[in-house]
Amino acid sequence: MHTGAIDPPGITWQRVSPKYVTVRVVQWALGNLAAVLVLSLPLVLVVADVWAWPPLWLAATVPAGMLVVALWRLALIPRQVRAIGYAERDDDLLIRTGIFFQRTMAVPYGRMQYVDIGVGPVERSLGLCTLKLHTASPGTNAQIPGLPAAEGARLREQLAARGEARLAGL
Repeated sequence: MHTGAIDPPGITWQRVSPKYVTVRVVQWALGNLAAVLVLSLPLVLVVADVWAWPPLWLAATVPAGMLVVALWRLALIPRQVRAIGYAERDDDLLIRTGIFFQRTMAVPYGRMQYVDIGVGPVERSLGLCTLKLHTASPGTNAQIPGLPAAEGARLREQLAARGEARLAGL
């Protein structure tokens, strides 16, 4: 998972839990099931002779195309989860995401206002959590999903302490 263009040299990335794949698959299933059902409604109405338009081929192509795209996204989920990583440095926290569009974000400890942990029902059942970092900038979307609950709690406490120490030094 090293890309010279965006990765600082000498960084050892910490990975999120492989169980996070399950969370992403459940999210995928719920979202895509709803989309395929909605897009299949014209096909059902054409087959039932309620609608004369669109033609049968078009009414079948749209949900089939959506299904192909959904299956492609499903195949990418394990790789996307493996691409998520974080690294604690002396002055900031690095967060890395993405396969095609890679992103490495550095959040300085002194800029953190508070650190939040969120847990959804699927995450809770798997013992995972999502750590969210809030700064003064509303554009900062720093989060680390798929952390084991114990690691999330440890990281929250450590980041909050480092943030206070850096803020007190200003």
